[in-house]
Amino acid sequence: MESNFLTAVFLPLALFIIMLGMGLGLTLDDFKRVLVEPKAVILGLIAQLIMLPVVGLGLATIFPLSPELAVGVMILAACPGGSTSNMVTYLVKGNVALSITLTAISSIITVFTIPLVVNLSMQNFMGEGVALQLPFLKTVIQIAVITLIPITIGMLLHRYTPKLASKVEKGVKWLSLFFLGLIIAGLLLKERANVPSWFLQVGGVTLTLNILTMVFGYAIATYSKLDKPSSKSITVEVGIQNGTLAIAVASAPTLLNIPTMAIPAAIYALIMFATSAVFAWFVRQQSERIVESTSAKRVIERIK
Repeated sequence: MESNFLTAVFLPLALFIIMLGMGLGLTLDDFKRVLVEPKAVILGLIAQLIMLPVVGLGLATIFPLSPELAVGVMILAACPGGSTSNMVTYLVKGNVALSITLTAISSIITVFTIPLVVNLSMQNFMGEGVALQLPFLKTVIQIAVITLIPITIGMLLHRYTPKLASKVEKGVKWLSLFFLGLIIAGLLLKERANVPSWFLQVGGVTLTLNILTMVFGYAIATYSKLDKPSSKSITVEVGIQNGTLAIAVASAPTLLNIPTMAIPAAIYALIMFATSAVFAWFVRQQSERIVESTSAKRVIERIK
């Protein structure tokens, strides 16, 4: 998988627009929510920023991957959340405010954690003597440019032109999904001869990462006795990674510029949509059963 116009120019631009769309739906209250719902927010952040890389490290070690692909899995695990997770949370009727809060706060923190996780992963899987590493300060600045700056612009538009931001927000979110789909389609089309082998190489590990983290996220939320909407939000936020950012970190010329490391994120993005659809269907089925059960109880009570 070679670097080209798609990854060099279009990918950073698309990521900028995606993050701008996310910012259009954010306010300062979303960041203050950690004080209002500290338990849910803290649990979600721990799961995203600590559990995810740990699970990623375990899977990258267990599965028979080349060093570059193993690092690619770790890059993916280091990029939690994104606008897609907010949309999926909305579709499954989760706590959207919590989802947005987790995405917003993790987007700030991962600016600093991504270079740390990636560099440690490269040393672990590619050897202590590996020459190529992400320069910490430079990487922090570059990731901030393509994430925090557009988010800030979106928040400012939301603050000072709320009507315009409200009108544009939904359209930009769908445009974000379109951009993500276009990026993945472009990468896969260009490398269509290699796609089957990619699935064989990383399909298992990325599917396992997706399902396992969703299961762990749900288990943590349930064990902590969070309400149903919040449990759904944490499940989605922990289980759905920011594939667009992961691809950018791996393949952008100004960052790692090793497109092979973007393969796990590209395959994951395809799998993610499928598992999200299954999760949404499962949640809907559960909701319908609860409604039917409640209706049946009311009928019995009326008869009595």
